Amino acid sequence: MARKTKTDGRTPRRALWLRTLIAITACGVAVGGLAAYRTFSDDTATERPVTTEEASRLALSRLNLYQASPVEVTLTATEGGGVVVRVKGVVDYRTHRAVGSYQVTGASGSSGPATGQLDHGLIVWDTGGLGLAPAPKGDNSPAWQQAEHIPRSDWSARSYTTDPLDAGLQLLIGLGADRPDNPLLLAQSGARRLGRERIDGRSYDRFAGPRAQGATPGAGPDGGRSPLTYWVDGDGGLRRVTMRMPGLGTPTTLEFSGRDDRAKLPEAPWATG
Repeated sequence: MARKTKTDGRTPRRALWLRTLIAITACGVAVGGLAAYRTFSDDTATERPVTTEEASRLALSRLNLYQASPVEVTLTATEGGGVVVRVKGVVDYRTHRAVGSYQVTGASGSSGPATGQLDHGLIVWDTGGLGLAPAPKGDNSPAWQQAEHIPRSDWSARSYTTDPLDAGLQLLIGLGADRPDNPLLLAQSGARRLGRERIDGRSYDRFAGPRAQGATPGAGPDGGRSPLTYWVDGDGGLRRVTMRMPGLGTPTTLEFSGRDDRAKLPEAPWATG
């Protein structure tokens, strides 16, 4: 992917926002006080605090994702100017490594509104950053198989930036956890039920995640709500996560399609020597 690592002109506020967001997602939240729970009807579409049962399902979602590894994922990020990046791959939350293919689409030129593919290739990422490589021509095997045949020296690696794609990849790799979150702390920190939706014939509750520490309830353009929204089923299975980013109208979307029993993450991109 022909993208420059952008470091100039970034505001400290946006960088701090991203670090805070990732910390909340990967580590949970810890706040004091007592949580007051109430019972609500399951069919209400009114935004409200989570119930005890809902907080428990939300708390299990990251553990369920971890246990399902390797998980099929699709990430869609809008980079601005009509450019969209889509990543399809698998994430292993036990090793904190992921591999997939990427495709960049957008306006093909300034002479008209036509859109087309601007770039494509293979991508690997972990907790420290990402790597890109050209996809082998004529190879229709899964991305995790293709990546194994590309030597370490052919991967173009870099650290994360605060671009929508990088923020989405960093969030995605940190979502799974080897233990459940604390449902009491999730409720205390502002997790809210936003409604219910059906995806592929299955019902999911839509939850706003816990607020960032120091956020004032009811303040700001989103009422102090978390920029993360989760779609969770009745068993605590995570189907979708969206992340709103400052200055962008379209959120980054993460879709989870379940376990891929065939997938084996390659060693080549991380090989030493």
